[in-house]
Amino acid sequence: MSTVFLDLDGTLTDPKIGITKSFIYALEKLDLPAPHMDELEWVIGPALQDSFAQLQVPDLQVAIDLYRERYTSVGLLENSLYSGIIPALEQLQGADYRMCLATAKPHAYARKITAHFGLAPFLEHQFGPELDGTRNNKGDLLAYALELTGIDPAQSVMVGDRHHDFDAARAVGMKAIAVTWGYGSAKEWATADVVCEMPQDLPVVIKEILPL
Repeated sequence: MSTVFLDLDGTLTDPKIGITKSFIYALEKLDLPAPHMDELEWVIGPALQDSFAQLQVPDLQVAIDLYRERYTSVGLLENSLYSGIIPALEQLQGADYRMCLATAKPHAYARKITAHFGLAPFLEHQFGPELDGTRNNKGDLLAYALELTGIDPAQSVMVGDRHHDFDAARAVGMKAIAVTWGYGSAKEWATADVVCEMPQDLPVVIKEILPL
């Protein structure tokens, strides 16, 4: 069966408010300069450790703990489904595509989000890192998912908005679809196999790159 691996943040849901405000909360608690949320869109997608390192935070674990202090209580559901996502998943399910989540968000949080927004019933498996950072690298995460499920990467595609998704797909021998409604750039999308501009077009684009 053909399998579609789906990113979460910037692909299925728009998490900007919850993620950026939780970054700002952590930085302010550490008495560090906190950019405006619009200047923090680049943190949506990468692992927390990588983003805080880029912000030159001296103690990464303290920063991550502070981020999670707000995120787990408030930020998790400061989030919204992209319009057209549920109908697109319904079409894919109706066409007998197998769907799995592959997110850089710890699966403990991702599962709460997919349950809340009604995404979970479409997903056969949900893969994300552990809270301790195990499998933060998305290539490692996809390799783990393939090993655990026995899914053939040649019969699979990764759908995401950032270069981490496309790099990971390439690392495991999988094709990649870039979606433009998330937080990637044209430069990042150019590294995917194909670009999808609207959620309602996703079933058609997937069928073109991954026929049943």
